[in-house]
Amino acid sequence: MGFYENAFRLLRECYAELNRDRTESRFADWRDAFDPSPFIGVADQAQGGPWRTWMACFPPGNGLPGDPLTEHNPFSVTAYLVRTATLLRTLLLSCQDRQGSRSEGRGGAEGQDTSSPQGGTGFRIPSSETVIETVARLLKYGTLATMAGLIEAVGVLEIALGAMSLYPENVILRLLEAIASNTRRQLDVLTEKGDDIRRLWEVIDIVLAALSGIVRFGLVYDPRGFDAIDEYDCREWLRLNGASERSLDSAFVRGLQALAFAYEDGDFRRPRLAAGAALRGSLRLLFTYRGDLFWKMRAGMGDVVFAPFYEVLKRRGVSFQFFHRLENVKLVDPAGLGPTERPYVEALEFDVQAEVSGGRDYQPFVNVRGRPCWPSRPNYEQLVDGDRLAREGGDFESHWDRRRVGTKTLRVTEDFDFVVLGLGIGAIPHVCREIVARDARWRAMVDHVKTVATQAFQIWMREDLGTLGWTYPSSSVAGFVRPFDTWADMHQLLPEESWPVRPGALAYFCSVLPDPPSPPQRADTEYPARRCEEVRGNAIRFLNRDIGAMWPKAVRWPGRFRWELLVDAGEQQPPTERAQADESRFDTQFWTANVNPSDRYTLALPGSAKYRISPLDNSYDNLTITGDWTDCGYNSGCVEAAVMSGRLAAHAISHAPPLEEIIGYDHP
Repeated sequence: MGFYENAFRLLRECYAELNRDRTESRFADWRDAFDPSPFIGVADQAQGGPWRTWMACFPPGNGLPGDPLTEHNPFSVTAYLVRTATLLRTLLLSCQDRQGSRSEGRGGAEGQDTSSPQGGTGFRIPSSETVIETVARLLKYGTLATMAGLIEAVGVLEIALGAMSLYPENVILRLLEAIASNTRRQLDVLTEKGDDIRRLWEVIDIVLAALSGIVRFGLVYDPRGFDAIDEYDCREWLRLNGASERSLDSAFVRGLQALAFAYEDGDFRRPRLAAGAALRGSLRLLFTYRGDLFWKMRAGMGDVVFAPFYEVLKRRGVSFQFFHRLENVKLVDPAGLGPTERPYVEALEFDVQAEVSGGRDYQPFVNVRGRPCWPSRPNYEQLVDGDRLAREGGDFESHWDRRRVGTKTLRVTEDFDFVVLGLGIGAIPHVCREIVARDARWRAMVDHVKTVATQAFQIWMREDLGTLGWTYPSSSVAGFVRPFDTWADMHQLLPEESWPVRPGALAYFCSVLPDPPSPPQRADTEYPARRCEEVRGNAIRFLNRDIGAMWPKAVRWPGRFRWELLVDAGEQQPPTERAQADESRFDTQFWTANVNPSDRYTLALPGSAKYRISPLDNSYDNLTITGDWTDCGYNSGCVEAAVMSGRLAAHAISHAPPLEEIIGYDHP
């Protein structure tokens, strides 16, 4: 996303250091590897009618993600408040336009900036007496009963929010409450005029609730920032601040939940997302992105992000040891510690899954169109007994695959000095058993910072999406039919793939995957395969039953996907329309069940943030942790949080980078 400042800065530094030759590499610069993507949509179904897509195009933001920040700091509650009020004014103007009363009160309050919601806050601040008198006039004479009056009032609200300390808080709250009640009264009668006005009403209702809540809960002055409301579920908190049930069940809110995989245990009946995390993420998404709202990778993340990191680190002399499965982080015996000594990691115990032939370094990449890429299976020809390992078909990445050819123990001072533990939190109970057993804080963390399994599939099709009936630009869409409520057009990958005849379309779908009633046993080696087969069935049913709502010409008739659309890389001649390929053709595509403990997505459940442990925590003398499950300043499951956490772990070891260079770490 365009507000991932730390992730893009790190990636840009990596590409610059890699300094690829442009004549030899298609991805010589980070901009070569990313396509800006300004369109995002939510799927909407009004009163049981057909599914429709509500699409928005976000204008380019100033600069590019990862550029040095200017002296203007967009990461403050005050800045967020003003920009939210600006967004509210823009939405009300849109409602006014749709009513055909554009001539009323377009200008807003004197001296206010009328730029886009993502722009600056360049006010000429009037005196407190002037604002208080204006508020009194608006409230006294019934001005707010008209749309023009509401727009004027929101202009005054923008000014007051930009300098809250100058005005009594009760004045701002009274104005907000009056705007909210009058807006809801006016717009409620307009919602029957069509889906467009109803959707605007729903967003305005949510924006009003957020503004009211930020002021009412005193978040501008609370040192905890948005964390102060993390005990609440976001829908609960919005409801407390006046949001209607219709808005809380709207496509806008469902899209937010889908993007955050915010369903506890993967149960769609249990949407849960911490209010502070939801508010922080939404405001940064809307008001701090630079360049474009989304940036789509032009190859897999492993190839665009992790391959360059690997290459740079390899050049720097880092040693990578593949095919080692961490089994235990062993702590020193407490009885052997001196009175002032802190506990420390004494050893790391591994199972060795495979050995590299001839004692050489394992070469992990394959070449695709001149780029180093991670393969979907190991390079068995480099491994001892590689033919046998390939025939057995084991999964080195599976938590349940226990095969090994040996063990290895690394000891402190002999093999390492410091440990950076970068696993997903789902793996912590399995590999940090001693720490969890001894440390109540770690036990609380693994009990409360929960994860969810996810499912995904990707299909390559002979015809482009326009031919299949999709009428919008390339975009990402959330809030659609479950179990695959989020999908993205990924056609930008096609030129980077090696196809004899390039497919016309590529689409990716994902969502949560419900957990079973009881966790699988470690000895249940078939568990991942069963879950993958479940995802396959989910995908086939989804394509047959639901995709016609998005791509009407991708179905032969309701309930029947055109399976001959799917491209099979291994066939010489595609099936004809008459051949009518069946659903077995799906087996040529990609799907996955992300059920391994460290593959699961980290949730931001209400009340869970206080149990996260920071990478800066020094309870253990030679151990730090990193991942999007740590307390890193942006406690949401995403790349940006992982990079922020990694930079904090680097600071814990070396005091570099300085904390002030970790963008957003100390922001609300």
